[in-house]
Amino acid sequence: MKLSQYAKQQGISYRTAFRWWQAGQIKGYQAPSGTIIVAAEEPATQAEKTAIYARVSARERQDNLERQVERLSSYCAAKGYQVAIVAKEIASGVNDTRPKLLALLKDTSITRIVVEHKDRLTRFGANYILALLETQGRSIEITNLADDDKEDLMADLTAILYSFTARMYGQRRAKHKTEKLVKELEEKDVEGCN
Repeated sequence: MKLSQYAKQQGISYRTAFRWWQAGQIKGYQAPSGTIIVAAEEPATQAEKTAIYARVSARERQDNLERQVERLSSYCAAKGYQVAIVAKEIASGVNDTRPKLLALLKDTSITRIVVEHKDRLTRFGANYILALLETQGRSIEITNLADDDKEDLMADLTAILYSFTARMYGQRRAKHKTEKLVKELEEKDVEGCN
């Protein structure tokens, strides 16, 4: 099609289309007569649809939930992602019946889910979710990856201990017991290194 037709179709001025063609942003060629012919663009396969998923484990951390959404929104804006859905959830990372996360995973029109940390997605089995979505041509983008495997293992161990003690002794006692166990494990780790 002619460059003038392309400009009209895109809702831009001919001058803008001409600048884009000169910059190589529009593919085409110039005929011997001087007319610029634009190559027909291939239809896009599937439009990218990005969702943000933010989670905290307790209502007391509601303010952190809002800060997570702000950071993730800024990240997506910097990457040029158009955010279609923002899902906020208050639930344990060990809980596998989180309705908002499940809805995002079931919605095959969502091509990318952006989360801040892997543990915001789930405490366990994140690699299974990542692999499953990859086979569907979808992805989960984790904005803040742990730099240290030891840090990741300690976080997993803490989550397991916290989860089991919370079920056995209640939330308040569980927090204190978990902190005590983690401190003991860290002290043993330091002693073992020396």
